[in-house]
Amino acid sequence: MDKGYNICGIQQVGIGVKELTEAWRWYIQNFGMDCRIFEDKSEARLMLPYTGGEARSRHAVLAINLQSGGGFEIWQYKGREPKMIEEEIQLVDKGILACKMKVENVSQAYSFFSQNGQAILNEPAADPSGNMNFFMKDPFGNIFQIVPGDNWFMDEKKITGGSYGVIIGVSDIEKARTVYSDILGYDDVVYDSSGVFPDLQNVPGGNNNFRRVLLRSSKPFTGPFSRVFGQSNIELICPLEKQGKKVLEGRFWGDPGFIHICFDINGMDALRTYCAGKGFAFTVDSKQSHKGNSFDMGEAAGHFSYIEDPDGTLIEFVETHKVPVLKKIGWYIDLRKRKPLPLPSWILKTLRFSRVRL
Repeated sequence: MDKGYNICGIQQVGIGVKELTEAWRWYIQNFGMDCRIFEDKSEARLMLPYTGGEARSRHAVLAINLQSGGGFEIWQYKGREPKMIEEEIQLVDKGILACKMKVENVSQAYSFFSQNGQAILNEPAADPSGNMNFFMKDPFGNIFQIVPGDNWFMDEKKITGGSYGVIIGVSDIEKARTVYSDILGYDDVVYDSSGVFPDLQNVPGGNNNFRRVLLRSSKPFTGPFSRVFGQSNIELICPLEKQGKKVLEGRFWGDPGFIHICFDINGMDALRTYCAGKGFAFTVDSKQSHKGNSFDMGEAAGHFSYIEDPDGTLIEFVETHKVPVLKKIGWYIDLRKRKPLPLPSWILKTLRFSRVRL
């Protein structure tokens, strides 16, 4: 069925941090997130449902790894002290629990991060599909799962690509799949397994009894940036005995930790209608708030919106209108004047000129 909109892949995973410069440096050094798409200091005026009813000043950067994968939106409050997580995030909790990072060789990645003194949580172990993976923490307490990936774009000799998806804690798998399989298109079940899993044992809360469902799209994502974003997975994990807290409970969107997962899309109007029909109406909608005009994100522009999954996890949609290619000469691409097809590789490769070098 033609839904009238197109999901083009994971654009980024939002990460709230206490100090942006320090966090971004770590993500460049370890995950290759050195290609700056935009950097903006302004007020988040439309996120009032999630920022205590007040517009909040913030500093945000969208950075990607051009080897392939989704990027990070690194987000820091300004003028407000971020509220830290009081209790360690555990796999029994609800929300974005871990970000999957793609690598070509899991063993090499394990050696690289071990030799560099990073916080490795477990030795490589097989997931229910037989793929080897391991978990690690960044210095700020966020959990990352290192997984094998494909759909590579550039070879920059980095140990990882970008985001390959997320692990999301839910209270009901079937209800959650209305969002993740129907609306977002992750309709192909890679595995659906229940029990206690060896690869989760050293992850906080990982020794509990879970149902795990790994989802991917049965149709390849396509769109202007799909050559870079590539394909991705969403893993839903549901504790079968002990239910935990919401990861942002008692805190604001933008406070430290994973704050949202964002999808690049075409067809915001059709998406709005479809989400509402499924019972997941937009909670934030820049297109309606700006009467159809693009929302300015500093060096980029477009429409954005949010929905919540059944447990309140925030999912962002961005329909990009303008994106910088060669900012030094003022070359921007206006995607409204192009068909929503993959951009030529030579154009995408010029994004390397926005690389930040440490």
